[in-house]
Amino acid sequence: MRFRRRACRLCFLAVVTFSAWSQSGGRLHLQGPPVQQKPTPEDAGRRRLEIEMAKKANQERQAELKRDTEKLLKLATELKEYVDKTNEDTLSVNVVKKAEEIEKLAHSVKDKMKGSY
Repeated sequence: MRFRRRACRLCFLAVVTFSAWSQSGGRLHLQGPPVQQKPTPEDAGRRRLEIEMAKKANQERQAELKRDTEKLLKLATELKEYVDKTNEDTLSVNVVKKAEEIEKLAHSVKDKMKGSY
């Protein structure tokens, strides 16, 4: 029973294929990969603009990183001064706030270095 079904399917497929082949004049029309077009001047200009925009974005990111790292240094110095003023029995609220501020800024710098915002 299975053999008959398979044989019928193969015969049907052969008839359809032969029919298509004979209608095309005995030639098979295989569709190849799409033909790539030559880049137009607009494409080149668009590509140049994209490169310039990416370059500008990188320069801005670098400037932000420089600004943020300078701020991190300032905050870390302030934190050290606050810690130096406290003793083992006191914990200043300013110390905790300063540490949290440093942590947020450090995460921001890390994300910018990865290239994400």
